[in-house]
Amino acid sequence: LALLGERVLNASAEAQRAAARFHQLDVKFRELAQLVTQQSSLIARLERLCPGGAGGQQQVLPPPPLVPVVPVRLVGSTNDTSRMLDPVPEPQRDQTQRQQEPLGSPIPAGQPAVPTKPVGPWQDCAEARQAGHEQSGVYELRVGRHVVSAWCEQQLEGGGWTVIQRRQDGSVNFFTTWQHYKAGFGRPDGEYWLGLEPVYQLTSRGDHELLVLLEDWGGRGARAHYDGFSLEPESDHYRLRLGQYHGDAGDSLSWHNDKPFSTVDRDRDSYSGNCALYQRGGWWYHACAHSNLNGVWHRGGHYRSRYQDGVYWAEFRGGAYSLRKAAMLIRPLKL
Repeated sequence: LALLGERVLNASAEAQRAAARFHQLDVKFRELAQLVTQQSSLIARLERLCPGGAGGQQQVLPPPPLVPVVPVRLVGSTNDTSRMLDPVPEPQRDQTQRQQEPLGSPIPAGQPAVPTKPVGPWQDCAEARQAGHEQSGVYELRVGRHVVSAWCEQQLEGGGWTVIQRRQDGSVNFFTTWQHYKAGFGRPDGEYWLGLEPVYQLTSRGDHELLVLLEDWGGRGARAHYDGFSLEPESDHYRLRLGQYHGDAGDSLSWHNDKPFSTVDRDRDSYSGNCALYQRGGWWYHACAHSNLNGVWHRGGHYRSRYQDGVYWAEFRGGAYSLRKAAMLIRPLKL
């Protein structure tokens, strides 16, 4: 009888524990049911707001046009070009890549001199050069009411160049928003974008020239020079203004002349879709691009992607070839 009583007590305790677990599960079930209801309501609201949602006809946009894949252009790479594209040494490349490069690659092994004591702020890199500062490196520039850090190239073609963009190792994500492109991002001694607003402030002071330096994965360099470069203010979406082209890279930027800047969250291009989304960057997209220097840094050159989203300059190596290095430099025309 005592044993039976003990079993009854154990069964009662087990029943109480089961009831407690059931209550906990019931509470969780109610919480999940409430969450599902809230999410369903949110989905329904989004479908009503989206023109292609369940309440409307889904619009299928055509894919963005692709630029042709042009043949390899065998142009010489200069020491100045490669030094500018590689301001700090990269990690040692693998043996396969070294074997593919031509002999006498001009990429230096050392690091260029950087001012140990920051001076300025200067109006631009040209003013610093005129003041006798001949070392290339990071300088402080005053743009509008702000001071920004920029890489000044003081030894290429007389110096005075302000580097406004550089790609070299894929360490910085350029698929970002309007505010980042406006203010700038990255590090001036590596991959970076100076910023649309600082560039607008610089170019609004007077006539400027633009120099675009490119390098492929075989060490071949090319350049595109424009004798005029400026941006309109943000109210006009930093619209691009270009002068005449000269150089050996081919003109892959004039097609973008007079176009506003577009990002994934500020679609201003001429295409029915969003070029920045397909090209995965920010640029003065048309419909969509003949150049995409702020695209995805694909290693090795030729890449596979549903859309042309690499770092490319169509007239140099084509839209399906992602360049190893690229840089954009500006300088006042009157020094």
